[in-house]
Order: sequence, then C-alpha cells, then structure tokens
Amino acid sequence: MQTRILIAGAGTYIPETRILNDYFLRKTFYDKEGNRIVRPGEDIVKKFEDITGIKERRYARSEEVTSDLATKASFQAIEDAQIQPSQLNYVVVAHNFGDVRPTMPTLDMVPSLASRVARNLDIENASLITYDIAFGCPGWIEGVINVINRMKPGEYALVVGAETLSRVYDPYDRDSMIFSDGAGAVVLKAIETERDVGFLGWESRSYAGETVSYLYMSPSYKKDHDQSRLYMHMEGRKVYEFALKEVPSAIKGLLDKKGLHLKDTSMFLIHQANAKMDHAILKRLLRLYGMKKPPREYYMPMTIQSLGNSSVATIPTMIALIKHKKLLPYEFEPGDIVIMASVGAGMNINAMLYKW
Repeated sequence: MQTRILIAGAGTYIPETRILNDYFLRKTFYDKEGNRIVRPGEDIVKKFEDITGIKERRYARSEEVTSDLATKASFQAIEDAQIQPSQLNYVVVAHNFGDVRPTMPTLDMVPSLASRVARNLDIENASLITYDIAFGCPGWIEGVINVINRMKPGEYALVVGAETLSRVYDPYDRDSMIFSDGAGAVVLKAIETERDVGFLGWESRSYAGETVSYLYMSPSYKKDHDQSRLYMHMEGRKVYEFALKEVPSAIKGLLDKKGLHLKDTSMFLIHQANAKMDHAILKRLLRLYGMKKPPREYYMPMTIQSLGNSSVATIPTMIALIKHKKLLPYEFEPGDIVIMASVGAGMNINAMLYKW
C-alpha cells in the first residue's frame, strides 16, 4: 500500500463581465521609454489577437476581490468532492497581488487570502492549515506540489488559484490586453492504495539571474500618469524565448525521471499565457521526442481565446471545465496521464504528471 493524492473535486469561477478586443480600440498606448505608439488602434488590436489568440477576457465586478473569486470556485470544488468544508485539513491559495480593490491600488494580503477563504467557508478548526503561495503564474501548481508532500491518508486539501489582474496592469501598456480575472479550485484527497493513480511526479525550477526582471512592477509607461503607483509589466519577447527554451526541457526531464515517454501521455494542460507561445512550446516538446504530431488528436485544450490570461487560475479552471464536461471534446478518462505545466514571473517553471 502507498499514499496517493487524488483530485476529488474541482470548481471554477469565471466572472460574467466580458471585455472584447474592441474595448481597446480607442486606448492610447505607450512604449517602455514613454513614447506614444502612433499606430492605429485597429492595427494594434489585430496584431495582438493574431499573436495571442485572445478575442475576449473576463473582469471581476467592482465589488469583488480576489478572495471572493477564490471562495466561489472553492464552494464549487467542495460540492464536487462531496465533502463538507470542515473536512479540509489545508487551504492553500495561489495569487500574486492579494485583494486589490479598484479604488485602493494597494496590495492587501494580511491576513492571508487562504485565511479569508477559510473564513468565507465558515471553517472554525484550529487544526486547519492555511497559507498563500506567490510563485508567479506557476503558483497553483507549486501550491499543489507543496501540499501533497504534507498530506497523510484521509486528509483533504483545497488548492485555489485566483487573480484580479485587471487591477494591476498599466492601462497605457499594450500588454494590458492579455490579462484577465478568474479563479479555479481543486480538492485533493490522500488515500492508501495499491493502484498507480493520482499525482505521479513533479518538477520545479527557478531562474533568478537575468531573467528575474522579465516580469516586474514599475510606474505607468505614460510619464504624466500617476508615477507613485506600480503596475505589472513584462518583457514579452524575452519571456517568449525563455519559455520556448526551458519549458519543454523541464517537461522532458520530468517524464524521463518517471520512465515515461510523451506518447504515454493523454493530455497537455499548459498555462494559458499566449496561444502562439503555447503552440510553439508543444511543437518544441514534440521535436525533443522526434514526433510531428501529439499522441492524440485532442491533446492541448485552449481557453485563452475567450478567458484571456488569468495567471494562477488558468490550469485549475481547465481542470474544472474538463471534469464537468464544459470543454468538450476534451475529457478525462481512467488511465489517462495528463501533463500540467506553467511558466511565469521569477522566472519560475513547474510541471506535474497526474494519472486518472
């Protein structure tokens, strides 16, 4: 008998407010040096859509904060797992900016968002462990890796990824069109079994040299805009090149460590950062194995076209959508081995293998 960690339930909260690309047509954008970009809005938006694949994204309502989104996804995951909130032993929330309010551009992370979610779930149990994970976009995967190494048979953990990126981007930066809001949550269960199921292995890497500045906080690119407030910015081209070089090798390293081939896998859930980049990562991964096509016709689901990049929420959101048959034709079948991988600020990379 061995301890295995299973996905017992999954949920998501996708805000109702849809922001189409037309919203940005009349926006004024500036480059990093503070120069106004004089190209027509139609050209900027079209190029953006061609590269990222994003047609729309979701924004939270003004009265909602990140912990609210996390709570709504959590209730759905707990219901799906058919347990009571009081049965949870861990609540872990991955995020990067805390509860940012539209009228208060200050990071609010005390107490932790995990503690706030536990309060919202009405859990009064001193043995419950709550904590946050800040690990860039790979934060949800890192939260899972962290907690499954602590779980004992019979225990449950709630791991949530939630973000309101619409409140931290620079409105004068073209990259603002990428980001969105949302939350995804998964309930994990530790069991003793002889079956080869659940999480099979994981890999985490941090590159804190020159790459540490690829995503950063700084004042607005528009120099006469309030320079006392910090916004999220990124070196898009550098992030793209880094991801193409490092993500496929990290995934192959994980598969090699477990004695598996890419052909043994059934689905690839990759962080929804940029459609062009994600497809390029898959192509590079296939090349490492001398393959021209994925193992299956439906192999890498994409949500970025309609949901944008919600950072830590993207992978748990996909898990919930697929599990609840809302992202057909993608379905999890018994025996499927799924790759989950992410890359983001740090720069950090991680990957996991899960067998259904």
